[in-house]
Amino acid sequence: MERNMFCFQCEQTAGCTGCTGSAGVCGKSANTARLQDELTGALIGLARACGNNPRTEKTDRLVLEGLFSTVTNVNFNDDTLRRLIDRVNCEKERIAPGCAKCCTKCGNADNYWLEELWDADPDIRSLKSLILFGIRGMAAYAYHAMVLGRTSEAVNSFFYKALAVLGEDLGMEELVPVVLEVGKVNLECMELLDSANTGTFGTPAPVTVPLTVEKGPFIVITGHDLYDLKLLLEQTEGKGINIYTHGEMLPAHAYPELKKYPHLKGNYGTAWQNQQKEFADLPAPVLFTTNCLMPVKESYADRVFTTEVVSYPGMVHIGEDKDFTPVIRKALELGGFPEDTEFTGINGGKTVMTGFGHGTVLSVAGQVVAAVKEGAIRHFFLVGGCDGARAGRNYYTEFVKQTPGDTVILTLACGKYRFNDLDLGTVGGLPRLMDMGQCNDAYSAVKVAAALAEAFGCGINELPLSMILSWYEQKAVCILLTLLHLGIKNIRLGPTIPAFISPNVLDFLVEKFSIAPVTTPEEDLKAILGNK
Repeated sequence: MERNMFCFQCEQTAGCTGCTGSAGVCGKSANTARLQDELTGALIGLARACGNNPRTEKTDRLVLEGLFSTVTNVNFNDDTLRRLIDRVNCEKERIAPGCAKCCTKCGNADNYWLEELWDADPDIRSLKSLILFGIRGMAAYAYHAMVLGRTSEAVNSFFYKALAVLGEDLGMEELVPVVLEVGKVNLECMELLDSANTGTFGTPAPVTVPLTVEKGPFIVITGHDLYDLKLLLEQTEGKGINIYTHGEMLPAHAYPELKKYPHLKGNYGTAWQNQQKEFADLPAPVLFTTNCLMPVKESYADRVFTTEVVSYPGMVHIGEDKDFTPVIRKALELGGFPEDTEFTGINGGKTVMTGFGHGTVLSVAGQVVAAVKEGAIRHFFLVGGCDGARAGRNYYTEFVKQTPGDTVILTLACGKYRFNDLDLGTVGGLPRLMDMGQCNDAYSAVKVAAALAEAFGCGINELPLSMILSWYEQKAVCILLTLLHLGIKNIRLGPTIPAFISPNVLDFLVEKFSIAPVTTPEEDLKAILGNK
């Protein structure tokens, strides 16, 4: 019999306090949650063992894979989690022979039981959760960079430090600096991934992406891994199969080395939480390359494929050989739509734009600065982050709709699907709505903000810039910590405050960074813009 779980790492957690029954709101079972805790505890044991013993590239990859597998909506497969736990313990045995089987709790290499963390003092639990969830999100970014051949010794070393800290008996004054260090290291990690993506696929450029699906066989690819998309494009070339992005894969259309493939046609669907409805009658296979997988419904279970760390019981998994033949075969078998089929965004738009990364925005920095100085642009809003199913997320749609015509909206991640099909026109010769890319492209927003601050001779907090963020999972946590590390204040966060933030930790964040929950679009716009 499965024992009850405890999990509060994502925004949709039950009652805004934690999932504690036989299954989480995300769909993972109590047993899966227990195995993910066991995997995390084994990673802590491995980090402890590496404190006095040399690690290898294999060890680093295993740590990234293990942490990434515990991000929400990545792995629902108990068998793959058990195999990961065994691999971690075997690696610890290789590094520190005898420790994996030792029953003595010496603290040097023994695994950690996460029940100790969940039962800890609320403030300690809160700070350690920020560290744990932050490095889980950061591991996803480091993993994607690693796939493209880019690694950082500083980033990799920090994972071991942070994991080891989780198992130590430390007070708040010792944990707070580590929390902020997660943000500091994540900035380097996002820069690493940005360099890997642009170095491999070119600098993104603005592009209009159609939402119409052409007749004939096609494949939908979702997630974040651009390299998987490149391999799929190569393997489908000349086969009469079109490729459509979904969710966080949308920004791929902006990369020169990806959009050069003529069968990369457009984008299908909206944000991740709508997939069970949008995939139900889809006459095409769907390839999941990273997180945002929801429990698969019977109506489309025969056409879901996973790869990399994504895993779901009963689904065909594409292994390290990256042979997408089963996906291609399914696309040809299903045949696609008999005629071109028009879809729209949630606001009725027939196209969306993307590709406004830091390379594009900074190329017109002089134009932006001039527009601000001339009074054409009076404020910038970064409205970005994760989407989700909880009621209240229409706040972001209404906020964007109500922004004045002399303001600019920068956006990124899947939260943009709430409004990215809106036609907001232009201001100062620039589009009012600019999609900067995936969640990891928060680095672009940081780089643009830093450049504007330099151009105006002021600090980032003195810019006419406000951050209105939505969060769902752990990648949003590490991005938030990066913004806090940079000293950015007055961030508005929603739709709820994370369940793992204790009252005392929240008071600290409010006092030091003036972080605040979103209220209503009208009230927040008035507070930001006043009567201007």
